[in-house]
Amino acid sequence: MENTRLRNDSDSNLSYTEVHSSQENSPGPVNEYHNTRRYQRLEDHSASTTWFQTLVHLLKGNIGTGLLGLPLAVKNAGIVLGPLSLIVMGIIAVHCMDLLVKCANHFCQRDQRPFVDYGDTVMYGMQAAPSHWMRTHSIWGRRIVGFFLILTQLGFCCVYFVFMADNIKQVVEAANSTTNDCSYNKTVILTESMDSRLYMLAFLPFLVLLVFIRNLRYLSFLSLLANLTMLGSVILIYIYIGQNIPDPSHLSYVSSLRAYPLFFGTAIFAFEGIGVILPLENKMKIPHQFSVVLYVGMAIVTALYISMGTLGYLHFGDDIQSSITLNLPNCWLYQSVKLLYSFGIFITFALQFYVAAEIIVPVATSKVSDRWVLFVDLVTRTLLVCVTCALAVLIPRLDLIITLVGSVSSSALALIIPPILEILTYYSEGLSRWSIFKDVMISVVGFLGFVFGTYVTLWELLAPQPLPIHNSTSEYLVQ
Repeated sequence: MENTRLRNDSDSNLSYTEVHSSQENSPGPVNEYHNTRRYQRLEDHSASTTWFQTLVHLLKGNIGTGLLGLPLAVKNAGIVLGPLSLIVMGIIAVHCMDLLVKCANHFCQRDQRPFVDYGDTVMYGMQAAPSHWMRTHSIWGRRIVGFFLILTQLGFCCVYFVFMADNIKQVVEAANSTTNDCSYNKTVILTESMDSRLYMLAFLPFLVLLVFIRNLRYLSFLSLLANLTMLGSVILIYIYIGQNIPDPSHLSYVSSLRAYPLFFGTAIFAFEGIGVILPLENKMKIPHQFSVVLYVGMAIVTALYISMGTLGYLHFGDDIQSSITLNLPNCWLYQSVKLLYSFGIFITFALQFYVAAEIIVPVATSKVSDRWVLFVDLVTRTLLVCVTCALAVLIPRLDLIITLVGSVSSSALALIIPPILEILTYYSEGLSRWSIFKDVMISVVGFLGFVFGTYVTLWELLAPQPLPIHNSTSEYLVQ
């Protein structure tokens, strides 16, 4: 799912120490493979995080718009196959996160570095590869990771444009019929408003102004408020879908083979929080506790994903839409859920955009003199927001843009690269055949998801398809 790459502001406050000093000069293959990095905080303890704070950040980095699209994902897989697949994908995703942490720790231990990010880890992994070509082209490891990070973060921003437009459009169209009664089924006559793409264009100037805030500290209060509103919205959604569940006997246990790649793209979009893993581990007061935090946090995330996807599909059945918020009743309580969640997504846009901006803007400003740096900075940010808006206008279907982002970039960062990285890192140190086989299989699964997920999504975009009934008519059925 969507994540925010944290900048390490206190690398100087970390120093590396070994668990056993006798191992310092004994870099044997077996010992290096099993060693665990330890940090000692020398000063400014306030800059470090406890295990609970790290757990909260981990949950925040993995829960976003992808959670709301999982009921449709379960529909694309089937009421039985969908939850089972989410369990398997959760296990694989957390294993790949753990692989990334172990490889990063290995290079920190080897080179006595306080911290390496995702791109550095892949670059050092290629430098350790047995292939001479990979060693001489190791810088491309960092560039590839940077490319996919930019693609992922800007993809999130595209999703946010479509999400806000769809939800605000529905609130506006149902405004004249909105009541205080949320308990009965009823058909509400919607008042047609402008196209959702016009809503995206209406959001554009406000989002441009938002990303002009280059210091995220100025957004800290709004970010906290956005997190609280999104948390409250998710709780209200769970309360609603957990009641009055219809007979599920008419739902398909296993969906069609053609629809399953759409499930994969949405699911891996939701699970893609791997970019935040290394910064969170580095910020911990006791980094060797991170593995426990990782497994506990991702177990909670997986349980939320399975419950939201399953309950949402059970409650709304085949009428489920690209975001479960679009299926909520037409009463003021649940209309406020759409508004509050849209506000949270609006603020989160700046946080997700920050990652891509931190990679692209310095490259652009380095080409000009100091007097033009601020101007080029703001122009670059404006152009990037306009690009994300243009892509959202071109692909105004929330389900397909989520699947496309998940299939293309999330699968590469979360499933394809980490297993290959483990092979590159430890192959010369006696990596077992079972580990190599396991890593190859995970990467193959990720690659197949990348290929078929992208193909099916593009086919759905290009092939003539009848418009969903909820988006093309003036009637909206509240269940």
